[in-house]
Amino acid sequence: MFTSGVLDAFLKNNIKFPYVIGVSAGAAYGISYVSEQFERNKIVNLKYTADSRYMSWGNWVRKGSLFNWDFVYGEIPNRLVPFDFEALVNSDTEFKIGTSHVKTGEAQYLSSKEMNKKQLLTALTASSSLPLVSKMVNMDGELYMDGGLADSIPVEKAFADGYGRAVVLLTRNKDYIKKSARFKRLIKLRYRKYPKLVELIFTRAFRYNKTLELLEKMEGDGKVYIIRPQAQMDVSRTENNPHKLDQLYLNAYKEGEALVPDLKQWLANHDCA
Repeated sequence: MFTSGVLDAFLKNNIKFPYVIGVSAGAAYGISYVSEQFERNKIVNLKYTADSRYMSWGNWVRKGSLFNWDFVYGEIPNRLVPFDFEALVNSDTEFKIGTSHVKTGEAQYLSSKEMNKKQLLTALTASSSLPLVSKMVNMDGELYMDGGLADSIPVEKAFADGYGRAVVLLTRNKDYIKKSARFKRLIKLRYRKYPKLVELIFTRAFRYNKTLELLEKMEGDGKVYIIRPQAQMDVSRTENNPHKLDQLYLNAYKEGEALVPDLKQWLANHDCA
């Protein structure tokens, strides 16, 4: 929701990019920015995050996932709050979704320019499928999960794809340090057939914090423009209180509006992704 608030401020101020990459919720919310659907994520939040069809332990019992992906990436984008797939396809922006390959432990990035609508929604599902509370997602016979496991902040991928500078949108405060995974025994047991996935989960915090150190250096070198929450966010990873989420969105939108002049000046002085 912080991401969607800032990106809606970008849309309002006609700030666009040739390349956008996201993982997990960043991909799920960032895609509406590329299709230029102002406030679409806000509408989904207010109408459906408190709906048991969207997220509930009942879903986990019945379907093996806390989130009902048939509803989240089926009924909502296809019927209830339609996603403009045609706008995405026709956009000058390339949108990439980061996923984690369960067997190899490697990050795999899927481009909007190379997927049809069904493949796109499956990729978003895979990127958002968190360990323990979601099933693995099968794409073309291979299993994938949460894109954040292999590459939580894919800035290096953006640079590898040929962009010399980047705007990086983070969802944690400046002093945030990711802690090691909990429930390690359960994770080892649940994913005992997938040692590379277990390794990803156990090393994620270390790699995430190293990326933060890299970003700080890049920021000092003028290679990245970092946007992050200014105030502490009073929400959990699986927050479903629509009023809390809406307040987070509004705060993020205001923060996005406030930084627009400085960001535009930075963009004018740099070629960036």
